[in-house]
Amino acid sequence: MEEKLKQQPANCLKVVLFGPESTGKTTLSRQLARYYNSVWVPEYAREYLQKKWNNERKTCEPKDLLPIAEGQMRLENELAQKTNSVLICDTDLLETKVYSEAYYLGTCDPLLEKYALENTYDLYFLTYIDTPWEADDLRDKPNHRMEMFLAFQNELINQKRPYVLVKGDKKSRLNNAVKHIDELLKKKNIEFYR
Repeated sequence: MEEKLKQQPANCLKVVLFGPESTGKTTLSRQLARYYNSVWVPEYAREYLQKKWNNERKTCEPKDLLPIAEGQMRLENELAQKTNSVLICDTDLLETKVYSEAYYLGTCDPLLEKYALENTYDLYFLTYIDTPWEADDLRDKPNHRMEMFLAFQNELINQKRPYVLVKGDKKSRLNNAVKHIDELLKKKNIEFYR
């Protein structure tokens, strides 16, 4: 089990889109992957939970979090081997930890928490709540957006993770993220091809 949550070594820059539901993480992930002609790691939880909803009409339960975390890390570890420039992660285990604590009375599975804190990334993009709420089968906290945003921001601060706040329209968000990724690529002397 532990090996399934462990981040494997990779020869690329890793950035994470991080924040509450319906704040543009997937949109920006796709834009960045296109911009850098690279790959992005989709949010495994959406696929997993949509199947659960379609088959059982049930939402996420604490027992789902470890399989979600395993699926997320499997995707990340596989896709990290397909780029040597920048890997765009639509989420990470730290985000799963925040959701676990927000939804399940402040608790998080110790194994999930361990790897959420041990796995490392070069930069987080914290997505602000200035995008319109888009309802779907899985989203359920339209009236708690600021509360959730603060939970995500506080986690980044508490864990001393490097992050940049992204807000505004799609173009502003993309330009802001590209500026910071370009600085990191230059600092790490990594080339990419558009």
